[in-house]
Amino acid sequence: MKIAVTYADGQVFQHFGHTEQFKVYEVEDGKVVSSQVIGTDGFGHGALAGFLKNKGVSALICGGLGGGARNALAEAGITLYPGVTGEADAAVEALLAGNLQYNPDTTCQHHSHGDGESCGHHGHGDGESCGHHGHGDGESCGHHGHGHGEGCGHHQ
Repeated sequence: MKIAVTYADGQVFQHFGHTEQFKVYEVEDGKVVSSQVIGTDGFGHGALAGFLKNKGVSALICGGLGGGARNALAEAGITLYPGVTGEADAAVEALLAGNLQYNPDTTCQHHSHGDGESCGHHGHGDGESCGHHGHGDGESCGHHGHGHGEGCGHHQ
């Protein structure tokens, strides 16, 4: 079994569609036997689901992601654990131990980030998304002016 984590500087990267690296863990008998950091080769948003499927990944731990990416991951047969923050290695160990803290309803909608903040660092409760606030400085969470309720990770 392979588990991927959106990855940056040892932490769970908080925006699936903009992750430049995944840390992929090979798991046998409930234990990590190896891991490696792989680049996304320029893939982004929904295309990342196919990228992960081609790498043999069956589960993904991440921060925020949009509806399009969520659907693409489901179609690829990848089990999703969104809304996770903290160290990537610790998140995988928690998943394997059966006590990973994640929020299945985590989404990423239209909002701006600034000063290095990204989706998932806001402590939302059950069922809330990280789309109800702005962070200034005009940076967005990967949306390039799309409207009509599309979330991150879904371009039509």
